[in-house]
Order: sequence, then C-alpha cells, then structure tokens
Amino acid sequence: MEYVDITTIPGIEIGNAQDIDAATGCTVVLCKKGAVAGVDVRGGAPGTRETDLLNPMNLIDKVHGVLLAGGSAFGLDAASGIMEYLEKMGVGYDTVVAKVPIVTGAVLFDLAIGSSQIRPDKKMGYEACICATEGRFSEGSQGAGTGASVGKILGMESAMKGGLGSCCIKMGSLYVGAVVAVNSLGDILDPETNKIIAGALKSDGRTFLNTEEFIINNLGGSEKIHVENTTIGVVITNGIFIKAQANKIASMAHNGYARTIRPAHTMHDGDTIFVLSTGEEMADVSAVGVAAARVVEQAVIRGVIKAGGIKGLKSVTDIALVEDYGL
Repeated sequence: MEYVDITTIPGIEIGNAQDIDAATGCTVVLCKKGAVAGVDVRGGAPGTRETDLLNPMNLIDKVHGVLLAGGSAFGLDAASGIMEYLEKMGVGYDTVVAKVPIVTGAVLFDLAIGSSQIRPDKKMGYEACICATEGRFSEGSQGAGTGASVGKILGMESAMKGGLGSCCIKMGSLYVGAVVAVNSLGDILDPETNKIIAGALKSDGRTFLNTEEFIINNLGGSEKIHVENTTIGVVITNGIFIKAQANKIASMAHNGYARTIRPAHTMHDGDTIFVLSTGEEMADVSAVGVAAARVVEQAVIRGVIKAGGIKGLKSVTDIALVEDYGL
C-alpha cells in the first residue's frame, strides 16, 4: 500500500472554485465516462441533490459529477453549472432527444462567516469544472472548504477553521481515495492519539472545551447549539461495484467520520458521503469499505491542518498544535 495524490485516480477530475472574500466555494468531482455511485446520509440536517437516483431500485446506474458546496441549500445551484459544462462536453445519460448529465451532490452551511448573500452558483460550478479539467486542485481553505469551520457548540466566536482535505491509497492497481469538506459541530481528533486538534475553544483561545463532554454534561439541551455545520465527502475508487455495493462502501466510510469527528451525525449536522466506482479493477466490498474509512479519516485530518485562518477563525497552525501532535 502506498499513499498517492487523489488526482492520479484514472478517469477522475477534481477542481475547486471559491470566493475568498465571501468565504464560500465549491468542489467538483467529474467522471465524464460515468461512474457507479452510492451515498449514505447520516446527519439530521442534510442538503442534497439527486440522492434518490443512487437507490439500487432506481433506473440510473451511473453519475457524471458530484458537487460539494458551501452556501447551504442555495449552494445546490452550482450543480447547474456542472450540468452546463458536461452537456457542452457531450456527457450525459442518453435520452435520445438529449444527453442529460447526472450530477449529485451535497452542501454545507457556511453562511455565518463572510457574506451570507454570496453563495456558490451556476457560474462557480462551471468554473470548478474548468479547474478540474485543467488539473487544478488544492486543499485547505479552498473549494467547499473555504468557509468551513469546526467546534461550534458555543457559537462562531469559539469555533476554529475547517477545510477541504483529501487522501488516496494505492494497492497494486486499485485506488481508494476521498475528498472531504470538514464543517462539523463537533471537534476534530487525531485517531492515533485520541487528542483534539481542532474544535471549540475555551475563553483563553488556546485550550479546548471538549464538545462531546460538554453535550453529555448538558443533557437537558443547550440554546447555544448552532446549526452552521455538515461534513460532506466523496470516496473514489476504480474498483468494480454495483450500486448496492457502492452504498455499502459509503456506509462503511462513515467510520472515518466517527474516528475523527466527535460528535458526528448530530441533528445539527447533515453528514453525507458519496462513493464513485469507475469500474476498472476487481475488488472486495469489505476491503474497499475498510480502506474508505481510512482515507476519509485522513482526509478529515488534512482538511483542518491544511486550512488557513479566515474571517477571524483560528486555524490549527494559529494555536501551534501541529508540532505538539506530530502531524
């Protein structure tokens, strides 16, 4: 097994577009030849597009693009730009009278920082497609991670910067990778040390509150819980799978969230993971599911480590924890 750049997965293109001043953006994963897809939505406040198509009982068996975007439900508009781009490329489900690009996706809530009036739109989605085709992809405060934040149990004044992370492993000719936009209510933990590396800060601005413990100790509920959350991601593999198997891999991939985000899947998160299978290599469902959890886990960690501070939100490097935890 070796770690490789996620953009080396054959048949996949990934690109970002963002508005730094408005603190929002989107990330696009293109699969112009089509990919079998699955999804697992675990959070209680999701914002998604075309996820019903990924039910094994339904007709469409391949998608051509996945959108990860900020802007809450407004950000779903960016999918229109992806559809326009793919239609110009002659990509889509052939209905005889027209080729219809199949674009699924999910959004996160980042309206609380930057400008709530500027969100990913059709133009931004199209721009992300151009970046993808040109091979321009980067992590951190980019794309869907531009306005992402973590640790919001006490509000944005105690939160830290989230971001976009990726990780990919190669085993022989089999690839399993993930791109994740980290925007959680909960804290981010290093699964090796079980220590918090980003999350809700105490009043000193340097030590952590511990969101999970705070919630447990306040079981009656808290009026301060904020809804500006949701972690969304895509697992990509060149393994050969049908839709039911892709959905199972998506389910297993959520273990990566559980290892690194505490708590995950709350009623104030819309945590979602898509799976794309380009269908080139024979592979075992369980093995790829285990690998998917690993790359999601590492993508979450990279998302917060690569992110730079923005709009007053401190990053991991701002409080000098990278060296402390050896990350």
